[in-house]
Amino acid sequence: MILPNNFEQKIGFTQLREMLEGLCLSALGRQFVAKMSFQSKADQLQKLLLQTDEFRQLLSSGADFPSQHYHDVHPYLVRANIPGSYLDVSAFFAVKMSLRTIREALTFFTHAEETLYPTLRLLGIGVQVDRNLLAALDKVVDDEGQVRENASPLLSQIRQELINRQGQLRKQIAGILRHARQEGWVPEGAEPTIRGGRLVLPVIAEHKRRVKGLIHDESATGQTVFIEPEAVFELNNDIKDLENAFQRELIRILTQLTAQLRPHIPDLRKAYQYLGLLDFIRAKGRLAQQLEASLPELHPRPMIRWKQVRHPLLYLTFLGHSKDDPREVVPLDIELTPEQRILLISGPNAGGKSVSMKTVGLVQYMLQCGLLIPAGDGSEAGVFEDVFLDIGDEQSLENDLSTYSSHLLNMKQFVTLANKRSLILIDEFGTGTEPSLGGAIAEAVLEQLNRARAFGVITTHYTNLKNYAERTEGIVNGAMRYDPDQLQPLYRLEIGKPGSSFAIEIARKIGLPKQLVERATQLVGKDKIRYDRLLEGLEKEKTELEQRTAEAGKAEKRLKKAAQEYQDLKKYLDDTTLEVLRDAKAKAKMLLRDTNQQIEATIQEIRLGQAEKERTKEARGKLDTFVREKLQIEPPKARATRELADATSLKPGDKVALIGQEGHGEIMSVKGKTAEVSFGGMKTLVKIGQLEKLTRSEIREREKEAARRAPAQYSGFDTTGKMSSFSPTLDLRGERAEDALNKIMAYVDDAVMLGVPEIKILHGRGNGVLRQVVRDYLHRIRAVASVADEHADRGGDGATIAVLK
Repeated sequence: MILPNNFEQKIGFTQLREMLEGLCLSALGRQFVAKMSFQSKADQLQKLLLQTDEFRQLLSSGADFPSQHYHDVHPYLVRANIPGSYLDVSAFFAVKMSLRTIREALTFFTHAEETLYPTLRLLGIGVQVDRNLLAALDKVVDDEGQVRENASPLLSQIRQELINRQGQLRKQIAGILRHARQEGWVPEGAEPTIRGGRLVLPVIAEHKRRVKGLIHDESATGQTVFIEPEAVFELNNDIKDLENAFQRELIRILTQLTAQLRPHIPDLRKAYQYLGLLDFIRAKGRLAQQLEASLPELHPRPMIRWKQVRHPLLYLTFLGHSKDDPREVVPLDIELTPEQRILLISGPNAGGKSVSMKTVGLVQYMLQCGLLIPAGDGSEAGVFEDVFLDIGDEQSLENDLSTYSSHLLNMKQFVTLANKRSLILIDEFGTGTEPSLGGAIAEAVLEQLNRARAFGVITTHYTNLKNYAERTEGIVNGAMRYDPDQLQPLYRLEIGKPGSSFAIEIARKIGLPKQLVERATQLVGKDKIRYDRLLEGLEKEKTELEQRTAEAGKAEKRLKKAAQEYQDLKKYLDDTTLEVLRDAKAKAKMLLRDTNQQIEATIQEIRLGQAEKERTKEARGKLDTFVREKLQIEPPKARATRELADATSLKPGDKVALIGQEGHGEIMSVKGKTAEVSFGGMKTLVKIGQLEKLTRSEIREREKEAARRAPAQYSGFDTTGKMSSFSPTLDLRGERAEDALNKIMAYVDDAVMLGVPEIKILHGRGNGVLRQVVRDYLHRIRAVASVADEHADRGGDGATIAVLK
């Protein structure tokens, strides 16, 4: 039993339910969210929690689970169940894609390891998606929601004939329009348009008798009439007949497909129940991810042992704040057991008492609705049959009840209905009336609840209740921690001692006149002041002790970490040094042996060859190969022999280079210690001491290097140039229909070849002919994934956006 009736709204669960609805992919899942309710049977609850936890793990793993096309097709199934009825193309598209999603989900769990998602796998038992039905749907409707051209031979034939006649019509009416333009019978820039499903020409009203044909319509001003030329009557009639024939054949196909679907409706209802349940569980898994929630160990008996539990709504609120906002949810450790069933929380106002109590109520209710809870590892939870809540102002003018009377009515229900499987949540217990009487009644109620062995979390300021809890078995005091020096709440719950309200201290801190504070102190009595000051002193001592303990703990951790790092580093250096030395010695020994053998072999080969030039060159090559492979270095290349330039040896035509430079030039003339040299056609005077003479081999080597560095020339199709000049927008405004069709055909070919993801065609609104031509062509191209209007701010239906596959 849950009390009061608006429990979910008071505790904050309504917001979580709304979040779940927002995380669902379809109305199927949202229906399950609306039905979600409090579960008191442990075995059923365990199954719901395992389903949610397994889906949370599935989402976290990044597995490729279907997340699209969760369509609610129940209205279509109702319509299809009527004999002789048929579904339209969009309905069949929704059925086809959602059935594919169901089949993919079933396949996913079938192929997954049995230990990964056992409870989710069980959900699919008995769910069937007929493969033949799916194939029949796919034969008629493609993945873009369009009727396939080959849905039937007759449909394909009609469509092809329709395209041919439309082409003839456009050519014929283009000729008539050309003549009308020359005669000045049509407005400037006029194009053929469609009226009543027939192609017509806009003609200036005063020339309407000059164009033989049927007037279909006129403009709002009456200055333009829309005439169907007599010459295209037959073509328009043929096109209309073909369109009617196309529609008749399509209806026949859809009626036949609906009849094929009808016997499967009972199985389909079960399949879509499964799809909605998957959507619902997926939403619960997504919410668990956002809350960083987990599955606690569940016990069938009532109990709570939560570690680091957080209020879910506060956590999500602070999570959305900016980095400049330092606020965060302070986690709580809560424990309610058969020996310590009722927790009485006291402390100053705005210290977090009510939040702690609401956290217990909301988290326990979440758990028993099948949701994972934002608690730390090692948490345990039990199952309650009842949750009773008394919170806030329930004053009722209609029933002539005061706030306190409303609280008393709640207390009456609690003491009457509470038992050992009930969880009681009361905020500001006993307030609303004269303190001594209110405290006495609250103590009597608390005594009765304890006698009923009920569990509960209760907040209060009353000293008599704190004292009662201190001396009564089954009830334990709890205090919200407070900084007595700064007079600021710490929002940490400490179980085992009562808390002070710090009323006198807060009054003094905020600057209430001194005489008022002293008078209040006299009125409250010395015993009460002594009691509060004792609590205040204990709070200060505990705070200081915690600070020192925390500092000592940090220092100890740093010391242990440094010592461990030192030991690890020393061990690593010792092991590495020995290993490196051992490997180096072994490699050096082997290398020295191999080198000596190779050198000896080379010397022997040179001797045997009696220093022949070719044999010596071959031996040196083998030695170079050995150096390259064994020592893994390149042997020094023999430089071409050069000789320093000399004034006596240089003559015009010699090839020379500046010392240390890569280029080379030719001696033009020599004058004393200066030579005139041509470098690449540029003549300059250079001191002979800065030149060196080049051999022919050196000249050839430099010329090869210069040729290698020269940029390569490419020929053929210039893809880079084509891509750089390609524009993602094609402007067809003002084009004739035939010219526009040729342009868009070439344009789409280029876009597909270059891998362009999306193109935009500007055709203007006008009379709709260009738009129709463009879209008819795009719908026929397999490389086009989708066709749609541009955004209203950027042209709307005056432009077409095509997404390419």
